[in-house]
Amino acid sequence: MQQTGTPMDWFSSPQHDASIMAAWEHLVGGSEWHSADVRSVVDDSWQRCLVGHVDPGVDRAPPAVGEDQLVQWREANARLVSASLPLMQQTRELLSQTGTVMLLADPDGLVLQHEGDMRIIEPAREVGLVPGCNWTELNCGTNAIGTALALKQAVQIHGAEHFCAGIKRWTCSATVIRDPMDGRVLGVIDVSGLADTYNRYSLALTVSLAGRIESRLAKDAMERRLRLLDRCASGFGSHASDAILVVDDKGRLVKANSQVVPALRRLGFDVHLDASFVLPGLDAKADHPVSSNAPAWLRYAHVEALREGAALLGFIVVIPGTANVRGAIVLARKGERLHSAASAFERIVGDSRSLRAAVDKARQLAPSKVPVLLLGDTGVGKELFAQGIHQASERAEGPFVALNCGGLSRDLLASELFGYAEGAFTGARKSGAAGKIEAADGGTLFLDEIGEMPLDIQPHLLRVLQENEIYRLGENTPRKVNFRLVAATHRDLKSAIATGMFRMDLFYRIAVTTVSIPSLRERGEDLPTLIDYWLRHLCESYGLPAKSFDEQAYACLLNYAWPGNVRELRNAIEGALLLADGPTITADKLPAEVGVASSSTVHLVQREFPEQVVATGDSLKTAEAEYIRRALARCEGNLTQAAAQLGIAKSTLYEKLRRYDLVAAVSDVRRRGARGPSDL
Repeated sequence: MQQTGTPMDWFSSPQHDASIMAAWEHLVGGSEWHSADVRSVVDDSWQRCLVGHVDPGVDRAPPAVGEDQLVQWREANARLVSASLPLMQQTRELLSQTGTVMLLADPDGLVLQHEGDMRIIEPAREVGLVPGCNWTELNCGTNAIGTALALKQAVQIHGAEHFCAGIKRWTCSATVIRDPMDGRVLGVIDVSGLADTYNRYSLALTVSLAGRIESRLAKDAMERRLRLLDRCASGFGSHASDAILVVDDKGRLVKANSQVVPALRRLGFDVHLDASFVLPGLDAKADHPVSSNAPAWLRYAHVEALREGAALLGFIVVIPGTANVRGAIVLARKGERLHSAASAFERIVGDSRSLRAAVDKARQLAPSKVPVLLLGDTGVGKELFAQGIHQASERAEGPFVALNCGGLSRDLLASELFGYAEGAFTGARKSGAAGKIEAADGGTLFLDEIGEMPLDIQPHLLRVLQENEIYRLGENTPRKVNFRLVAATHRDLKSAIATGMFRMDLFYRIAVTTVSIPSLRERGEDLPTLIDYWLRHLCESYGLPAKSFDEQAYACLLNYAWPGNVRELRNAIEGALLLADGPTITADKLPAEVGVASSSTVHLVQREFPEQVVATGDSLKTAEAEYIRRALARCEGNLTQAAAQLGIAKSTLYEKLRRYDLVAAVSDVRRRGARGPSDL
């Protein structure tokens, strides 16, 4: 976010309040006025208020919307509220000490949430600084919320700078919150107090908090995109001749295969697919997801909305090639069922000791009836473990129902988990709806990211686990349920218990047994097997001939840290495969962050053996093998030290020793007098 104007324009100057007040009186009186103390942002806002016929005598915002409408507005801005509210709550003590309140407003200026010093709630209520009130400039004149929205930047408005007389005893600072994906204004964060609480740093507080909110939104958006890709992966590769496009819930491009642009050109449409591409006219609420303002080429396509519970993840758009559209979707779904039918445990790829130990423990626990808690980083395959436990249990014929507790707002999570009765809230279905717990009756309920479950929902889940009965929201009659719980988290729940964010009694109820799933960085020796598996699997899925990575690309894959674990590895291989021009995939086709982790050993080899500059793969292998021999000799066979000198992971060095048949060389070095510890 780039702030316009000079630093003098950014902050208010309370010492000039009297001269600013005099200028305002001349302005609303219709006489000429000139004052160097009125900042340009304030002057411009006053002029907008005059043009908009704002009444300067206004003493408060218009009346608040009804409670039902406010609930609807919050649901419409659920992601913004979910990302902002925890951070706002963290500032409660600071706000209480400074006599201020913090407000979150939507892009139309309607206040959604507030937090802060309860002592000024009553004065704030008098002027409408409470949820449900609208603070655009046309409603309330110059004010931080409305003026920040008008300028789309941070602004501070103090005392006499307000356009409306009844609001001049307040001081406020606000800035906009932008969508990290496309820069749209999603809302405003504001700090307000009575004029004597003025502080220049309140503007810095709002800017800092907006940045943190945008970071949380970016993380949430990326996780939703990954889940979207997971959901449509099988459909994406169902038929090599079909053009397939995946967009998020706002129509923004997530992924497209290479057939999209040629297919549209054959139909007479020239469409450019780049980072700015947005597909209009998609409406998941309608019976048919394509509305009247959609581009003409969509009439040739089949569009399907992809959901996670009630939440919309995005859309998959299929333009048929040699196969018909319906057939493509049916094949995709059939393939997905066949893929799921295979034992989930058998689809866990890798032979490292830590991974096999986790799989063996999960197999051993599967026949029991007790809850299982899966521990591991995002992307390690926790749902695959959960499916394996379900399939190896006595409930295998029952349903397997999954719900991510971290991807939903508090209210939506409650309705998804427990279901609701008719009329439980505005917008509820007439017949009510069963929740995920009821849907899992007779089978297994998988609650992913259970550490993200709001504290006030946790006792209700605990009661279900203890009593084996559930109350739908808005219902007084219990319903009996019988399911097996498998939960998962990447958080340290014991630390969350210590900080009061997770209930101890629920923890001991869900963590009767635990399985720790190792991250990819902890089992680097599995990387070659995983790379080979995903490359073969994806080639088969897309109907492509066999391909391979060149030496440098392969080294990039081995040396990258993979913070997103197996999911990130698979996506990187899939993207590179679709971008590759021939049978060999080069490093430049990998994602940028993977490509920059280019093979350290290749670069070192080129520097060490300039006369053998990698003209062919064979010469590179020979030179690299020799360079590894020299490193082993220098380190007297100590593999930890050798890997550090080579700039590669120790697991990568193990793989190269096997590939170049150098294991015997290590033994020879040690027999010749190596004194270092044996770590082979």
